[in-house]
Amino acid sequence: MGKLKDKIQNIKMPHTYVILTMILLTVVALTYIIPAGEYDRILDPVSNKMIVIPESFHFTQGVRPGFFDIFLALQRGYVSAANILFLIIFAYGYVYVLIDNGTLSSLINCLIKAMGSRTYLIIPVSMLAFGILGSTMGIYEEVYGMVPVFVGIAAALGYDVVVGGAIVFVGIATGFAAATTNPFSIGIAQSIAGVPMFSGLGYRVVIFAVFQTVSILYVMWYARRVKAHPEKSVLFGEKLDTLPVHEAEEGAMTVRQKICLSLFVFTIGFLLYGTMKLGWYIDEIAAMFLMMMIITGVVGGYGATKICKTFIKSTQSMVSSMLVVGFTRGILLTMQDAMISDTIVYYLSQLLNGHSQYFSAAGMLAIQNVINFFITGSSSQATITMPIMTPVADIVGVSRQTAVLAYHFGDGFSNMFWPTACALECGLMGVPINKWYKFMTPLFCIMMVLQVVFILISVVVYA
Repeated sequence: MGKLKDKIQNIKMPHTYVILTMILLTVVALTYIIPAGEYDRILDPVSNKMIVIPESFHFTQGVRPGFFDIFLALQRGYVSAANILFLIIFAYGYVYVLIDNGTLSSLINCLIKAMGSRTYLIIPVSMLAFGILGSTMGIYEEVYGMVPVFVGIAAALGYDVVVGGAIVFVGIATGFAAATTNPFSIGIAQSIAGVPMFSGLGYRVVIFAVFQTVSILYVMWYARRVKAHPEKSVLFGEKLDTLPVHEAEEGAMTVRQKICLSLFVFTIGFLLYGTMKLGWYIDEIAAMFLMMMIITGVVGGYGATKICKTFIKSTQSMVSSMLVVGFTRGILLTMQDAMISDTIVYYLSQLLNGHSQYFSAAGMLAIQNVINFFITGSSSQATITMPIMTPVADIVGVSRQTAVLAYHFGDGFSNMFWPTACALECGLMGVPINKWYKFMTPLFCIMMVLQVVFILISVVVYA
């Protein structure tokens, strides 16, 4: 038994690029197995989104990639993901300057003095705050800039990079998936399904509380374990080029550091305002980070040459992570060219006919999780799957509320696992996907069990 345990613990996951290459080759093989097909789409006046016509599926002609097209897809992926790649570069450049001039170190020192031995409370408080934002307002991409900040904070507090990234990513993604009034998932899905907007709220609040609690406890358990035994980190022995970790310095903040910290608070606040009120997205967020990196450098006493050198140095740690983002985008482009995503949705939906309510509810959940690998984006998945799953739910005798629940479970939680969905976040964390899987797999398995339990209960609750 001991030998078996040692063998399991010594199993090494393949390198990130090996995993992604296997996925890409699998997708290429599927393009030769699964016929191209598509649904016709119309504009839904309620959600103002293009939705599919359920009975309109038809086979069509897609582009099956040849040997050279595989490499071309990767190049196209990097070009297509250029805005995301530069977001990573500029976000880390900005945080790097804050670390390099001692502002972040001084902030950590102030936190430690204020909280004493209770600095671990940063984890539950921050994760709950992110979770509420994701669950109620549908905040998700807007917190990208916070990832490198919390990575630096976690490292300075004696944790590892994964803890910092998980505080933001797991916190916001769990809230987004366990949605209560999220307009981008619940709002669109319920409008398409024809049920009252944000109805069934009580049950979803219970779901949010359970999932957020489980996520927080898991991250806190891992953080405490890593701090006590660094060798138990999933990154132990891994040579990572990440942000520098400066020891918290004694003494009060300098005037320059106070101004830089004030600029940081302003940056985060204005980013939230810009994304929610001005319609900002990745391009504007990246530009804001670039601008504030330069301004912070000047305020911190850097000359033009030092700002440039510091920026170049910061990019060296992000190359590997950025390449992963472009790689996964190439996989998505391959599926789009082959036009197999709609076909997969069609075939999976046919599997539910003729089964019991409970089997169909669990089947919807499984199908939505699978579909999220091929169709990323909550709005996109809602507009494609809900017009199909709504009549299917009526046929098998399952409430439309259960169909909506299966959708936002499948769309949200698998974002933390499928490489086509979480590659960007791993890039922002600077964590290889294979190491992220080592951390995330136990929590994701727990989440899957909870999803099944809540879906089966929903059959009774929404009867």
